[in-house]
Amino acid sequence: MKKYSSKRSIQILAHLLQQYGISDIIISPGSRNAPLAIHFSETDSFNCYSIVDERSAAFVGLGMAMSEKKPVAVTCTSGSAAANYYPAVTEAFYSNIPLLVLTADRPMDYVDIFDGQTIRQNNLFHQHSYGDFQLLEDSKENAEDLNFDIIKKAIELCIEKQGPVHINIPLEEPLYELVSELPTFPTVEKTIRQKEYEIPSTLVAEWNTSQRIMILVGTRDYSPELENQLTQLVKNHSVVVLSEANSNLHHEKFFRHIDRYVFNFTEEDFKTYAPDLLITVGQNVVSKKVKQFLRKAHPKQHWHLDEVWQPDTYFALTEKVEVKPEVFFSKLLKFINLEPSSYFNLWDVLRDKKDAKHEKFLNTVDFSDFYFFHKTSQMIPENYNVHFSNSSAIRYAQLFDYGKRKIYCNRGTSGIDGSTSTAMGFAIKNANPTLLITGDLSFFYDINGLWNQYIPPFVRVMIFNNGEGNIFKIIPGPGNANPNTLDEFIATKHHKNAEFLAKHFGFSYTKVDDDITLDRVLENFFKPDNQPKILEVNTHGKNNADIQKAYFNFLKEN
Repeated sequence: MKKYSSKRSIQILAHLLQQYGISDIIISPGSRNAPLAIHFSETDSFNCYSIVDERSAAFVGLGMAMSEKKPVAVTCTSGSAAANYYPAVTEAFYSNIPLLVLTADRPMDYVDIFDGQTIRQNNLFHQHSYGDFQLLEDSKENAEDLNFDIIKKAIELCIEKQGPVHINIPLEEPLYELVSELPTFPTVEKTIRQKEYEIPSTLVAEWNTSQRIMILVGTRDYSPELENQLTQLVKNHSVVVLSEANSNLHHEKFFRHIDRYVFNFTEEDFKTYAPDLLITVGQNVVSKKVKQFLRKAHPKQHWHLDEVWQPDTYFALTEKVEVKPEVFFSKLLKFINLEPSSYFNLWDVLRDKKDAKHEKFLNTVDFSDFYFFHKTSQMIPENYNVHFSNSSAIRYAQLFDYGKRKIYCNRGTSGIDGSTSTAMGFAIKNANPTLLITGDLSFFYDINGLWNQYIPPFVRVMIFNNGEGNIFKIIPGPGNANPNTLDEFIATKHHKNAEFLAKHFGFSYTKVDDDITLDRVLENFFKPDNQPKILEVNTHGKNNADIQKAYFNFLKEN
């Protein structure tokens, strides 16, 4: 016999989640949220997942939402458990990933009187959420009607904004009173707003009078509609489209390796290659070099296309276009002229030169992080979703071609925390296999991402282990520190490996220390198996930072 929570607020919450099609719920253990765990797990329309570590659990939920493209709910007990959600909430906030955060709480009268596991949870995430809501205890007057309206508003806001929304749920004792039958609640009249957009004639005029048009696409999901629209814009060489690995755009006329082309720009180059009209699409851009270029280029016009975010990243924003890029370009294409532009040819000549240098350099590279990324970019099966951790991993990824594979990375806050958990959450809800390519510090930082009984056997993890945070040997600045300080407190040198962790979490494990072994192992690594796999590539002692610096020095030679 099914047993449900007797708490009216939880019954209403479950009913409304069902009404809006929110079916995936991540549950972390606890007593205060036990009524939610019991109720959700007993309800057939919910898919419930038990993840112990709340920080990891929230990132697993984020990965699921990223994969499913719809809200996922996460629920935990009160106190520091709720605070552990914060890293994933900030990532969801800046990446516009719909995460519904359900935190159980003590009654409000228990806050700040030293009652166990009680903190100030109301508005806990208010600086990094699209809404913070507090339910009433069941005993309060009109609680049922008010809670119904509060939950409805919170869910619709999560869907509309495609970002995190927090519902704090104070629960009075007793917590474990159960019922076998549920009341009937009314069907919801959904009131999510639909945006209408008509392109202003002024923007059409600005486009048609601009001689040098650049479209820069940052982090975003693959969109065949957007790719087709941008393809129409470049087929006559009318515009320059810059994209990155995690822009998920694939046309041969797009400029997909920005750092190859702009890393050595001089003050004169900033003027030579500057656009008159800059159009930015998507979220965070990985390349710091292109940010520096466009901030110095001072484009006359800058339009940013996004439903929610309108950042003035390049200090030149003139038009906030609050609509999906696909809608904007569908309107724009009806009115604009698509004439060949010498601006495209200018960039094309630069690309041909730098791409040829890139290919020549590859023939000189010994076993190293650089070699690892070059080799793996050629060997990943086309049906894989590829997740990169932050720091060195996503930066190396920008230098290589991953074909039409879908690329993901937590670039909302660009932190190393949660990369593994996000990839595992994504893999759980996706029919295609998932590969995580991660640095050693990122992997060890989020090892609880593997404490997860739902990881499919077709998951693959590649760790390039250089024994430190090697990014701090690559970027300018940290090298000015005393070498001992740099190694211990910034790059944090270590001698750890993942062998016993892999065994502990039920992954098969292979370690390679040279190029010949790597080439041989990669042939079998992606073959089906009855358990997920970890491949650890040991590049300790290799001059990884020097090789990457040598690469860019080679590119700038005539």
